[in-house]
Order: sequence, then C-alpha cells, then structure tokens
Amino acid sequence: MPLTVLSRSQLRTLLLSLTRDEIFDLQKNLAEALREYSTGSQEQGCSAAYQPQRTAITRQNGCTTLFMPASTGQTLGIKMISLQDGGSAGCAVERRGLDSHDGETSASQSRASLRNSVSSLSSDVSDLSVGSSQEDSNSVSPTVTTSGSSGTAESKNDSSSLLNGCVNQQPVASNISGTLGAWPGAGTRDTSPRGSVTLLDGESLPFALINAHELTAFRTALASLMIFNKRKKVRTLLVFGAGTQAYWHIRLALILRGEDIRRVYIVNRSFHRAAQLLRDIYMPENAEWRRDIKFSAMSTDFGEYERILKEHVHKADAIFCCTPSIEPLFPAEYLTSREGRQKGRLISAVGSYKSHMAEIHPDILRDEVTVHAHHHRHFHKHIKRSGVVVVDSLDAAIKEAGEIIQAGIKPNQVVELGELLMVRQAARKAGATEEETADEEKSLREWVERGNVIFKSVGLGLMDLVTGGDLVRLARDRKLGTTVEDF
Repeated sequence: MPLTVLSRSQLRTLLLSLTRDEIFDLQKNLAEALREYSTGSQEQGCSAAYQPQRTAITRQNGCTTLFMPASTGQTLGIKMISLQDGGSAGCAVERRGLDSHDGETSASQSRASLRNSVSSLSSDVSDLSVGSSQEDSNSVSPTVTTSGSSGTAESKNDSSSLLNGCVNQQPVASNISGTLGAWPGAGTRDTSPRGSVTLLDGESLPFALINAHELTAFRTALASLMIFNKRKKVRTLLVFGAGTQAYWHIRLALILRGEDIRRVYIVNRSFHRAAQLLRDIYMPENAEWRRDIKFSAMSTDFGEYERILKEHVHKADAIFCCTPSIEPLFPAEYLTSREGRQKGRLISAVGSYKSHMAEIHPDILRDEVTVHAHHHRHFHKHIKRSGVVVVDSLDAAIKEAGEIIQAGIKPNQVVELGELLMVRQAARKAGATEEETADEEKSLREWVERGNVIFKSVGLGLMDLVTGGDLVRLARDRKLGTTVEDF
C-alpha cells in the first residue's frame, strides 16, 4: 500500500498552486461533509453519530496533545497536534452530548430543536459554499475597555465536560487541561500547534500522512468563507492577526471574491509580524490574486489606535478574527451602538479555543441572539438581530468556544453551518406551506447576503479528514509529496 507524505513545505507548495476552481471544489466537498455532519442521519458517513470522541493528554511539562479521530464512512483518520498551554498533567476524554445536570438536551435533540429555531429563516442555500455575488501569528490582544461582569454568564469549569483518565497509571487531578479544541491558534509564535493527520482507507490501511500546521489553517479558512461567498457587499475586510490563519483567510477571500474587494485592514499586536504578512502578500507571484487592492496594517501601540480601530470596524463588511486572544479585540459598543447597527457584517471568529478566551465581546453575541418577535426583519438602515450564532459544531462550541460560554448562549440560539446548508429540508419536514416556505427562504437569503452574521469555529477532525483527503489526491496528480511505495 503506497503512503503519501506531505511535509509542511510540500503542502504549502500545493496550496499555493491551487486554482480558483480547485478551491471551490475543495470548499464544496467540505460543505457537503458539514451538511452530513449536521443531519444526524446514521445513513451518512460524515454524520456526527460516526465521529469518535476526542482525547487530550497533558504531560508534566505542560504540553497538551490532542487526539482527534474522524470518519467519512469511506475514510478514517486521526489528527494529533500538540501545544504548550500550561495545563496540569493528566488525560481526559470528551463526553458525548451535553451535561444533563445543566438541564440541557442531548446533542441529537439539540440539533432537532435547532432546525425548528431556524425554520423562520429557511432558504435554499444548498450551494452556499460555492459561487459569489456580483453586487456592489502573533496573537492580538489589544488593550480595550470592556464592560463589567454584570450580566455575564459564568463560564463552566473546563473539566465539567471531561471524564477522569490516567497518565502513567496515575490518577488524574480534577484541574487537568480542558483543551479539547481543534483550533489552537495556528500561526502564533508561542502556541502554534505541531502535529500530523494520518488517513486510512476503507480497509484501514494508511495511505497518507500530512503535516497539520498548514492544513489546519487552510481548512478553517475554507469553512469560514462559505457564508462570505454569498455576501452581497465585501468591499472592506478587517483581519485581526498576522499568522498562518490570517494569511489563508486573506488569500482565499481575495481569490474567491477579489473582484468585489477594495480594501484590507490588518491589525496585529506586533507590527513586525503584520509587516511580514504584507511582505508575503506583496511577493511578485501573488500579483494575480492580490490585484490592485489596497492593504494597510497597524499594531496596538499606534497613536490614536482606538480611534482608527473604531473606524476600521465600522467600515468593515467582513471581520476575520484569527488570534488566540483572551480579551475582546474591540469594545462591544462598536457594533451594538446605533452607529454600529447601520450595516450588516459577517464576523468570523476562529482563533480562540478555550473557555477563558474571547476574540469578540460576549455582549455582541448577546445582542445578536436578542430578537424582538413583533418586529419584521429588514436589512437596511437598522440591521435586526438574527437570533442565532452560526458554529461549525454545536457540541464543541457549547463546551469550548469562550465567546459562546461567556455570553451564556443556549443550544437553541446556535445553528451549525451544516444546518444552514439543509434548512429548506427542515422547513418542509416541519409542515410549512409553500407560501410560508417561500417567505422563510427569502428571509434567510436576505440575512445570509446582507444581515449580521456571526460565525464561531472551534474546528472538527472531520474537516481535516475531508480536505486532507482531497489534497492528497491533488498532490498525487501533481507528483508532489514523498511516496513510500510499500508501506
């Protein structure tokens, strides 16, 4: 059985060579997998029911290694990545579903309730991952003034979702690291993950070994940009961070929607890292996708930083947060004030991966899920809240996403990205009339295209498995990578 090995440099070479059509195909396949993940149907191999539990082991030196198995029905795989998070030594296994003592429903019941909660926003977005509208790292921890703790839900202890385990036949203390997230801040100097993804075929024979660093950043950007592809207005982008994840968000956004983008703002704690990112973007070989788009960068020690940051946030049509920050990157009132509500934005937060981390202020999420039932939604002048936060995985987001936990967001206020890709079916199963379904489809389409959308990602092993498998096939076609013929 031949084994294809893709080192970090080999994988980067492959990723940099991808055409726009190839990126669309990769995104389409990932969208299909996420749709299957959210269906709850055991007839589909990518369903959440077929995804094994994740495990984390923290060694005595404070280094946590995550073991994230996944399955597509045809392919098996496991991602193993390590990061220095300073946790206490021990191991843990993720519990399936949500804690019953909190009065929450099981994961499958929550998914069923989500379909009902978004039925009023239903739309045919089965191809949400492809096509574009023709209209119109160092971590970043800027010093901002945040509101007090009043009204903020207390985050649960990290160990509440973990089972006791053992390391070296020794019992585990209750304060073991709760790091079960799949996105540990790639591209940051101190917390960059190191590891690999191993892929097995239908006969459980290994056929690929891929460096995880670049793959993690790339597949996260693919998912993050699925809704971005459908936005009507994407003239101005604001990117927090200057690492690998920030690079791939910028590169893929410009490749997929570059004809609509006019300006990109980059904000990073270290201006040196931001300048390095700009140097990478302005390399001669990037001229085709960079076009004549204007770039600017600033760091938190710039004069009048807060004033400039506020302007950037208000001008932005899409905000990409790519940092493992423990503090909100900008004050909540930038978006919750009357001025901040004048336009709809896509806000994608992919960097924070623990309950104490938060790239966007919890008040922004609370404002988003607060909907006045008697008001009709309209998407101009004063943007109404959608009532939901979009996530990649309900189970993981409720337990791992700091913004979700700190804001006290409930399962019925969260909708999986895969749910958005299948809500038309959900609406029809719910017995909606043809006229009601049409109104719901129009409402969701307007929200996705023009409304305020918050996407929070903590990552799934399934995403690495699907995208990694596709990239291995492309690498073999291009004669890239190292092949061990008789592994």
